[in-house]
Amino acid sequence: MNKVQKSGSLWCIILFLGFMSCTEKTESTLVAKGGPEYGGEFRFISPEKITTLLPVSVTDIYTHRITSQLFENLLKMDAENLHAMPSLAKHFSVSEDGKTYTFYLRENVFFHADACFGGSSKQLTAEDVKFSLEFACSGLAENEISSLLTSRIVGAKSFNKKTKKQFKNESISGIKIIDKQTIEIQLVDASATFDKIITHPSLAIFPREAYEKYGNSLNRHPVGTGAFQLEKWTKAGISLKRNPNYWRKDRHGNQLPFLDRISMRYSEDKRTELFAFRKQEIDLVLEIPSDEIQNVLGSLKDAQSGLTVKHKVDSKSSLSLNYLAFRLDEAPFYDIRVRQALTMALDKKELVENWLGGEGFPMLNGIVPSMKGYESDRVNGTDFSPEKARQKLAEAGFSGGSNFPPVKLYINTKSGSMLHELAKGVVAQWKINLNIDIQIKLTSYAELKQAIRSGEAKMWRNGWIADYPDAENFLALIYGENLRNDGTSSSGIRYNNETFNTLFESSWKEKNDVKRMDILRQCDEILMKDAVLLPLTNDDFFTMIHSKFKDFSSNSLEVIDFSVIFVKEPKR
Repeated sequence: MNKVQKSGSLWCIILFLGFMSCTEKTESTLVAKGGPEYGGEFRFISPEKITTLLPVSVTDIYTHRITSQLFENLLKMDAENLHAMPSLAKHFSVSEDGKTYTFYLRENVFFHADACFGGSSKQLTAEDVKFSLEFACSGLAENEISSLLTSRIVGAKSFNKKTKKQFKNESISGIKIIDKQTIEIQLVDASATFDKIITHPSLAIFPREAYEKYGNSLNRHPVGTGAFQLEKWTKAGISLKRNPNYWRKDRHGNQLPFLDRISMRYSEDKRTELFAFRKQEIDLVLEIPSDEIQNVLGSLKDAQSGLTVKHKVDSKSSLSLNYLAFRLDEAPFYDIRVRQALTMALDKKELVENWLGGEGFPMLNGIVPSMKGYESDRVNGTDFSPEKARQKLAEAGFSGGSNFPPVKLYINTKSGSMLHELAKGVVAQWKINLNIDIQIKLTSYAELKQAIRSGEAKMWRNGWIADYPDAENFLALIYGENLRNDGTSSSGIRYNNETFNTLFESSWKEKNDVKRMDILRQCDEILMKDAVLLPLTNDDFFTMIHSKFKDFSSNSLEVIDFSVIFVKEPKR
């Protein structure tokens, strides 16, 4: 999913931990078995505004952090081991040929009470799963993730073509209801990652009744089975309230969730967010520039006096990517030599060391970061070589940078941010090594998406966090089946290489994981050779949370499960 902003190492925060104290006290709450307490509100800030709560329309991490509290999938990712595990499906089976998946649903799952059910609730059934998966395969304009399934499920491609406006009278032959609590999915070919794909947060389950009642406004009326349900959505933010009929329990048998409410408000100013944490107006900070730590914690004297917030720091290696993308069908970037020159002229190590203060890791090979089973250092990338870069640029007709057209680098961030520093480092190196002038255009994420779709942006920075922990999820950014009618993918990249597509699809059929990863490595190398996009950095996922919140955890997908978090005020 898109990661629109990223920043910040927190290692030096650890130096303050011994000095933190807290004197807060709240009203008594119901204590559950094992010590968790019911009640309380969890507050945080998002730098980007939520524009939809329809799962299939969501492609960014900020919105997914909200929708994943409202909706659930058949399967979910294990936060520690990063493999698919039961969720709405209590278990599943796979046929010997690997082409048929059968999911057996839990019988104690109910949707949120809603007007689409006459104000009451409804039990989850196989019909709801079939409807949701068909919606995710449809050709509807609001469906951003059809490429996840249309090439994999029998009959999904033809279904997609028939459902550009609606699909009330259509059905996918490869999705079959066996009985009320059992559904079968038939694949075109065996897939080694289908169970992981089903965990994709955009493939969450919602009922047909909600679609029939709300129609085009469904994106503002989320009806899911999640631990929380929508309470209020305004221009200032979103609040979710506890779902009293949630099906999950913790290891002690306690009904989840523990929290009464989740509140998220907006702020485009990171400093405002940091001060809000210091003043205990919010409970979580997800992205912290190291040069702003003083603003969060105050001085050492403040810490020793008990004036700072008692907190915990969590760090996970993130399956993320920062990259530059190009409008491949227009000048000057339709010329592969221009893209290759820009790639060769960047010293990514220097960017990290001198412009990012050592925060992040340079992507020196392909677009896929290192992860279990995938050796990214085996990918033949593009080495830093200013001399070869100048030669490529001259071959493209821009010797010494002369006559290079005016181009803006679009980046959704604020002035002075870590991403802004990264952009300044990129254009500075291009000026030194190629003698070309690139202007930086700062935008919001919504403005960036519009600029990409309209064709106004010819070059932009974007980010990606894996939706599921597999190399194919990064390479799917470039897969030709991702392209819409306007020629752009959900990431805005216009690239449709038959060799790449065929090779990528062949990886789905390969059962041997070592061989499959080798196929994906070849796909990665094709993208590097064609300079389709320019990988820059990947980084760690740091969070800082108020210490009164327990059982908070994250993973390399930057996912947070709020359903298990509870408040336990420290003793005075």
